[in-house]
Amino acid sequence: MQSKRKTIQRAFRSAFPHTIPIFAGFWFLGLTYGIYMNVSGFGFWYPMLMSLTIFAGSVEFVAVNMLLGTFNPLQALTMTLMINARHLFYGISMLDKYKGTGWKKPYLIFGMCDESFSINYTAKVPEDVDRNWFMFFVTLLNHFYWFSGATLGGISGSLIHFNTKGLDFVMSAMFVVIFMVQWLKEKRHTSAFAGVGISLLCLIVFGSDDFIIPAMLAIWAALTGLRGHLAKGFLYFYCNYAQDTLQAYFFQ
Repeated sequence: MQSKRKTIQRAFRSAFPHTIPIFAGFWFLGLTYGIYMNVSGFGFWYPMLMSLTIFAGSVEFVAVNMLLGTFNPLQALTMTLMINARHLFYGISMLDKYKGTGWKKPYLIFGMCDESFSINYTAKVPEDVDRNWFMFFVTLLNHFYWFSGATLGGISGSLIHFNTKGLDFVMSAMFVVIFMVQWLKEKRHTSAFAGVGISLLCLIVFGSDDFIIPAMLAIWAALTGLRGHLAKGFLYFYCNYAQDTLQAYFFQ
């Protein structure tokens, strides 16, 4: 029992420093999301439960408009699948790493957000640290950061007295910044040009109200066709951010 406790403590101490940068981003975005839910007319328990059970930041922001609009479960399902389609690639990449994780595996799958995937996939875990517990604590800590930020934002939203108009643009702004950062890192911009070009074409053809789903399907088809050209290192991983950026930027 003492040995197991030391194993868990060692894994927690090793995982925590890796999540500190995530804490800064998640807490701010979580607070923003909670406040946004509050000023949209929802009680604090909405962002609290949604951040706890959904744990998909972009979907949770989009869900605000869906909750305020006409009940359309098919649209909600389709939009959620489009936004989080990249998780299919994450899951395939983590098949070997999640082997032998036992009871932790269902939670590791549920909590595999972009940031947790990046850490668990690339981190060099010390030899004296149990990798399964390390991945578990990375996932748990990131989940807690988002959950606590969203809950606190929902509670404190009623205390905010400044003009919150435009607050819903924070998610779009975040994806634009991610897009710009990845643009600077990449030597080739094939995926970015494909995403922008296809989105603009679908915007012209289908109009601003109906272009998102056709654009996402077309981008997915184009990137699938170009996967041999793109699949070097993490380039294919990064090109999915371009897809999310365009969706978040144009979604109203």
